[in-house]
Amino acid sequence: MAIPGPSEVKRTLADVVADRKTQMSPGGRFVEAYQKDGLDAAVEFDVTITDSVSSHRRKPRYPTRNMFKIVNLSAEDRRFYYHETTARPDDPEVPHGRERRELANHFHMSPVPELLTTTAWVQLPDGLWEDPVAFEAFINSRLVLRLSTAENYTILCGETGLLGMPGVTRLTSKAPFSSTILAACDEVEQMGCTADGLVLNPVDYYRYLETSQLIDTLERNGVFIVRTRLVEPGTALVGDFGHGAELFDAGRSTIRFAEAPAGTFSEPGIAVKAEIYERVVLNLPFTFFLVTL
Repeated sequence: MAIPGPSEVKRTLADVVADRKTQMSPGGRFVEAYQKDGLDAAVEFDVTITDSVSSHRRKPRYPTRNMFKIVNLSAEDRRFYYHETTARPDDPEVPHGRERRELANHFHMSPVPELLTTTAWVQLPDGLWEDPVAFEAFINSRLVLRLSTAENYTILCGETGLLGMPGVTRLTSKAPFSSTILAACDEVEQMGCTADGLVLNPVDYYRYLETSQLIDTLERNGVFIVRTRLVEPGTALVGDFGHGAELFDAGRSTIRFAEAPAGTFSEPGIAVKAEIYERVVLNLPFTFFLVTL
């Protein structure tokens, strides 16, 4: 068997960050466009710019998109996706179905759904455009990060967000464990999958840091943890994000000057809008649990 060369080895997050440092940032591209076109500046990107968000903090905080298998529809000609449902009450038993529940699942195929637009806005402080370096930093640090927060909303709470999807089960019992999170992890594995992700509110994240070793235990066991205000305190989403869901991504983005809708800001000013296009689907909905903590 041939040993894979360096270009074939999956890159680490550190490699990705290093690569991004060699590329012009979204803010840099937009500043260039402004210097050429003024307030008519508009940039079309052939990537989803929230994928450029990486944490340089000593304490990382990652966006929800990082939990998913991402399908770039601009590079991959996908028309359909598969999904499964669990056995119906009147289904006949299948061999070994009691100890391997997934053997009784039903298989389905659906067309890739229409993608949703996620939008974020910022207002430029007067005169910031006179300093290209500060202008670039503002777009990268405020607009793109606001877009990442808006993306979290689309993925979790929007009209097709995970928290409201059919098939995501509410779990309130922690038996036989000390935590409903661990009970949900076990339920996922009883279906032949692995709970590899946890989304919870920061107040619960820090409560667990204060009162138990649960967060450390989960992270040491490979569970990717996202903390976000968009999950109600006292609840958490547990699931197999790597195999149980897909994030369909248009692989393109835009940044442009635009007139913000009434009520977007508390005062008038020059506004910049960023947009991305994506949608999450569940392949294995029975591997996701909204737990009561």
